[in-house]
Amino acid sequence: MASEEELFASVDALLNEEPHLPPPAERARLREAAGITQARLATALKTTTQSVKNWENGRSEPKSPRLDAYQRLLKGWAAKYPAPGAAPAHAPARAASTEPAASRVETADAPQTPAVPAAAPARPAFRPAPTSRRPTTQKAAQPAADPRFPHGPLAVLDGDGCAYGVDGIVLDCPATTVVELVEWTLRESGLGAPKLNRYGKDSDPLIVLTAAAAVKLGLPERLEGHEQRRSLRLPEDHPVVKQVVKAKWRLTQRGFGPWARIYRKAQGRERQCVQLAVLSWNALDERSWPGVSEMEPADIARVLGVYATRVITPRGSTAVSGLELMTALRPPTKPERDEETGNWVSAYHPGSLGTEPMDPAPPEATPEHPVVVQSGWTGGFLDEEAYQWVRPVDLLTDEECTLPFAVGLDLNTAFLAAAARLVVGLSAPDPFHAPKFNPKIPGSWLVDLSHIELDPRLPSPFTPDGSRPTGPAWYQTHTVAYAQELGYDVHPIEAYLRRETGAYLDPWHDRLKNAYVDTLADLGVTKDLDDRAFLAAMERHKDVDPAMAAVLAAIKATVKGGIGKLRERPQGKKYKEGERWPALQRPTWRPDIRAAVISKARVNMHRKLRNMATMTGLYPLAVLSDCVVYPSPGDSPLDFLPYAASGKPQPGGFRLGPTPGLAKLEGVQPMLWAVDLMEKGYNPARHIKGGDAVLDEGE
Repeated sequence: MASEEELFASVDALLNEEPHLPPPAERARLREAAGITQARLATALKTTTQSVKNWENGRSEPKSPRLDAYQRLLKGWAAKYPAPGAAPAHAPARAASTEPAASRVETADAPQTPAVPAAAPARPAFRPAPTSRRPTTQKAAQPAADPRFPHGPLAVLDGDGCAYGVDGIVLDCPATTVVELVEWTLRESGLGAPKLNRYGKDSDPLIVLTAAAAVKLGLPERLEGHEQRRSLRLPEDHPVVKQVVKAKWRLTQRGFGPWARIYRKAQGRERQCVQLAVLSWNALDERSWPGVSEMEPADIARVLGVYATRVITPRGSTAVSGLELMTALRPPTKPERDEETGNWVSAYHPGSLGTEPMDPAPPEATPEHPVVVQSGWTGGFLDEEAYQWVRPVDLLTDEECTLPFAVGLDLNTAFLAAAARLVVGLSAPDPFHAPKFNPKIPGSWLVDLSHIELDPRLPSPFTPDGSRPTGPAWYQTHTVAYAQELGYDVHPIEAYLRRETGAYLDPWHDRLKNAYVDTLADLGVTKDLDDRAFLAAMERHKDVDPAMAAVLAAIKATVKGGIGKLRERPQGKKYKEGERWPALQRPTWRPDIRAAVISKARVNMHRKLRNMATMTGLYPLAVLSDCVVYPSPGDSPLDFLPYAASGKPQPGGFRLGPTPGLAKLEGVQPMLWAVDLMEKGYNPARHIKGGDAVLDEGE
């Protein structure tokens, strides 16, 4: 029988095994609730900002005595800022006889689903779609994290006056005009979403209109014209536009188009703004939201609701939403007390891009930019773009040509992976002559890299088409740093550098990464799968749940579109070179940040290609952005990817997995097919997936 001393020792051991700290996500929440930056916390705990990031990402844990101090701080914050819903106060239910018809909540009958255990993870659960268009049963709405928005971020309105929200909620909407709809949304719907940053703004409620709802409200079912689709809008003399203006509501400069914002000037802290999206006007582009426009309203609400919860309430195209997410997570201003007057004023929020647009350095601009046209700049431009490279056919070996398969690997959200811990410039560019290269300073460098000779079976890491540089050219910091990493001396001739820097995209990366990983997990692709099971899960993931597959496609489009919006070009035939175009008025028009992301992504790709060649002796046939095609003895990546004797993937090369930066199978074709395309001047990486009957022209 165990002695008392042995029992106490065992109990003490159990106590020592208990976690000293709350979960990583809760640590970050408490710090943000207290308004403390990671840098300030690092200073207080006498450590580095990266260490704090690691603690909040779960990568590492502090050691004593720092652990004890951190634990004490978190306990103090937890007392001040309890988690939402930790001690919910249940409001009494209103009597049905006194409840306004417009605010009644209904849920549709749905099949029974297995009960979720109490210890289930916090990922949102979604009920099956309603089985009837007009629900018959009445239940209370699910408790919301923010009591101001009990019915979620958005609703999809049909022609019968049913507004379908998240979690199966259906509201009665009595509105028969757009003005009535806006007022009902703001006063009675209970729609909206809380801000993503303590200094930010709440998300405006979104109402998505089906074709029938649009017609009922007096809108045309289709919006047609001869202009570009993105600029289509109702004419100013349309009756609905007149109604909106007469009721003293306003439209933004883009007018009443597929995505219309209707607002009045905010009163104090309360915003008065509603976002409308008209499905039959192609508000949800098929390329970003595959199949969503054809779904039933309840399913559309589910798709958009998951996206709104995990990313942001849509405010336009996925590209617009990607850009808006950056600002929502890094608001440009914060309230600060004026020491002289004692009044609260709007002050710059450190780490953000501020409120004023910033002109780029001439080499970072586009040829039509006023900075270039007015200065007569002829010194060349940054050409930091994604790879479009095909290996010359005469560099194929007989052994490669006799392999039976060409296998394409695609890197998951490569641009998102490149945005992680990416330091970018926050201030205006300053010119320098013959500076010493510093890989830690973001900027643009004029350097001659033409002397660097690399294996011609790999693309050059310095140019998008993979050709060797022919003389001095402008490069972003990551590209030049990679030349140093390869062992070559670099001597910049000129540079435009930024003195204030920061990891501006870090919260954007973190939120989109979590959204991507969580959505893949909902489709059965989880981190715990081995490589064979991962490939099998990816092969069927789109068929598991079309709604969640559409969310995944929208998340990927948000990443690419958001990065692309950082250098939005002028639109329309009336534009004249040298004029300022609307996008230049945004602080987020930052081509240098776009160049930094793409440069890092291309360098990451080349590093993997080089490591693969070293470990396996394999060289790619072609690369297109984040897709690479290899010759293979079998029809699976498992036939050529490098593995250690233990069965684990070798570090440094391509690895399979569901997180950003890891790879998945893009497609498999016969090797002869790939060689034939290469001989014709086409890129096999573009077509490895199959299904394209006609090859893209001009490739």
